[in-house]
Amino acid sequence: MFGTFQQSHLRIELEANESTIRDSLLNTSKLKQWLFPQRFSPGLPEKLHSGLVFTSWIGPFSIHHQVEVVDKNYLRLLLSQGIDGYHEWSWGEGWVQSRLEGISLLPLNLGQTLSLLRLREFVLGVE
Repeated sequence: MFGTFQQSHLRIELEANESTIRDSLLNTSKLKQWLFPQRFSPGLPEKLHSGLVFTSWIGPFSIHHQVEVVDKNYLRLLLSQGIDGYHEWSWGEGWVQSRLEGISLLPLNLGQTLSLLRLREFVLGVE
């Protein structure tokens, strides 16, 4: 894998309840909305579940995702190709936390920050 090792841990407050945040992270149709313009492989199920494997694209970069753990307040994805590492999400009433570590040519902290801001905007429109 080419690139540099990067890690980013961000936590933000959201004016949203726990179930809205969970649905925004695990429901694939909602995930596609707030992560736009990131594209996803066709045929994704309605919800993310352990063992699910899919690919997403950010411009010319493809990222292979393997859903390792889905719990009531936790999601862990193993990443390869464009990012070689993992992405963890945890959430609760009014907050979400994202931890991203991996080797990549992509600026992971910038992408993670923009994603969290888009998630904040999205959940404000949902409630």
